[in-house]
Amino acid sequence: MDLYQQIAESLRRDILGGRLKPGQRVPTVRRLSAEWHCTPGTVQKAFRELQLSGLIESLRGRGSHVVQAPPGRQPETTPLLRRAGLVHRAESFLLESLTAGHSIDEVETAVRLAMDRWRAVSSPEKSAPAQTVRFVGSHDLAVAWIASHFDEIAPGFRLDVSFTGSLGGLIALAEGRADIAGSHLLDEEGGVYNDTFVRRILPGRRVALVTLARRRVGLVVAPGNPLGLMGLPDLAGRGVRFVNRQRGSGTRVWLDQQLQTQGVVADDIVGYEREALTHSEVAGLVAEGEADAGLALEGSAAAFGLGFIPLTLEIYDLVAVDSEAAGVSDLVRWLGTSAARQVVAALGGYETDVMGRVRWVG
Repeated sequence: MDLYQQIAESLRRDILGGRLKPGQRVPTVRRLSAEWHCTPGTVQKAFRELQLSGLIESLRGRGSHVVQAPPGRQPETTPLLRRAGLVHRAESFLLESLTAGHSIDEVETAVRLAMDRWRAVSSPEKSAPAQTVRFVGSHDLAVAWIASHFDEIAPGFRLDVSFTGSLGGLIALAEGRADIAGSHLLDEEGGVYNDTFVRRILPGRRVALVTLARRRVGLVVAPGNPLGLMGLPDLAGRGVRFVNRQRGSGTRVWLDQQLQTQGVVADDIVGYEREALTHSEVAGLVAEGEADAGLALEGSAAAFGLGFIPLTLEIYDLVAVDSEAAGVSDLVRWLGTSAARQVVAALGGYETDVMGRVRWVG
């Protein structure tokens, strides 16, 4: 694939994945030229390909923008975007599976079995829909596993998951839009995770913080660490293509604190403004060669067969205003079991000795 096609594919993923919204301006030719180490003409060629696909439009004096959806229609309701978005998601799953060592035949068989199971679950003869527990917060591999097995942990319930970042989760909890928030926000002055932020966002309320686990976070790099990266200072001034986490995520908060502490200027990091919504997305971009490094969980690096440079061990808490509520209490009890510790430890990059511990704030 030529370089301009790689640039076009990267932007296409950002558009179809929702990171670039309809009407939003795409990164400038100058910025992309610097990130991809190429000439402006190469970027402009990528823009022309996206224009022909109907994904972006360029207006003189205003730059290039993602096309607006037709009035009254959502961005992916057009046949082109619906089809392209579905293919993109399928390709991402296929790449992740192949990178993890599965064969194409194994993936095809797994998809077929999943489709059969989904049809059975979706059958109208099934009983009434399960009650819903709402989770909003930071992306976590263990939470994703819990969501897919929640009917076993809390029979009669399903876990509705929205990965919006730690701050987004706590705000949703305060506003009554979530039953559980997932957070790993470090108060650098006190050296304590989450307590300070819970007090600020839910003042005067008694809140339970249930520790899910300690997680190893670090730089995700290509196998063998070909650029010889050792820490955050190595990201600046060397042309390393970095992919960041979104603002409001606990990982981003920690990163910005560390850059300031270590005297690293964010503007010197190529790709600092490029944001990914999950740890898996960060690892996927590195695996696809679209970035040289990103900050993510060790488990995400392992899933994609990538190198990992540990930088910190953080605490991830599940935060609840009513920990005795139906469904929520089932999860809290399960987290204290040896079975739960075995499941989470098997995901890689977790320390589970503190799993299930409850502390109260307020």
